[in-house]
Amino acid sequence: MIGFYAGSFDPFTNGHLSIVKKSTSCFDKVIIGIGKNAEKKSRFDKQKMKKAIEIVLKEEKIENAEVIIYDGLTSKEAKARGAEILIRGLRNGTDYQYEETIAEINDQYSGLDTCYFRAGNLGYLSSSMVMELYVAGEDITKFVPKAVAEVLKNSKK
Repeated sequence: MIGFYAGSFDPFTNGHLSIVKKSTSCFDKVIIGIGKNAEKKSRFDKQKMKKAIEIVLKEEKIENAEVIIYDGLTSKEAKARGAEILIRGLRNGTDYQYEETIAEINDQYSGLDTCYFRAGNLGYLSSSMVMELYVAGEDITKFVPKAVAEVLKNSKK
């Protein structure tokens, strides 16, 4: 079974990595889709983030995941790539309410169901919070994988 884990991953955090690890243990294949979020302005080059995530997957010995970049509707891309389930991470109850609305629309529109994975002890972590620290010049290395930290470091130059 193929799962599709979509996000802006701007940047990809240890929380995202946790969801990838959990989902790759449950699915035959996980496609990590770097999409465009109309509500968020992209802060980093998507190709560089894709490469960084691929390095993380290799370092973590995760062989049943691939990273893609796409435009358009997540459900359409997921179906075009043979995915049967959409994968989402949940940090808290607020996330659940938000994600459940999207899941219902995706189910009605495309017939794709959604599988949720809990963030657990990383529930406090968000890309927005990491970005706030990053912009303030603070050390974010404990919140993102090493390869992602390198992309962020090199983006400041």
